Amino acid sequence: MPRIVNPLDEMLFKEVLKEQQRIRVYIERARYGKLKTIIEGIDEKEFDLEDIAKKLKAKLACGGTAKNGRIELQGDHRDRVKKLLAELGFSEELIEVE
Repeated sequence: MPRIVNPLDEMLFKEVLKEQQRIRVYIERARYGKLKTIIEGIDEKEFDLEDIAKKLKAKLACGGTAKNGRIELQGDHRDRVKKLLAELGFSEELIEVE
């Protein structure tokens, strides 16, 4: 018999999971010397990386993608990404910016 999950319990579980994610934010050089901000460490099985990337791109007015378990944003946005991820519910203490 399938177990019935209370939607509230699932929501609380996701919130607790968000607070435990160890996230790494750093930059890489893309082609032609352009910079891109890389966000790694968000569990793609539990969170919709496409949705998080979409929200970040809208807030930062930049392009980007979610692939290979990480989010790539065009440009150097390290300074703002930490605050924006915290606004989405991730723990600021566990977001490491390099």
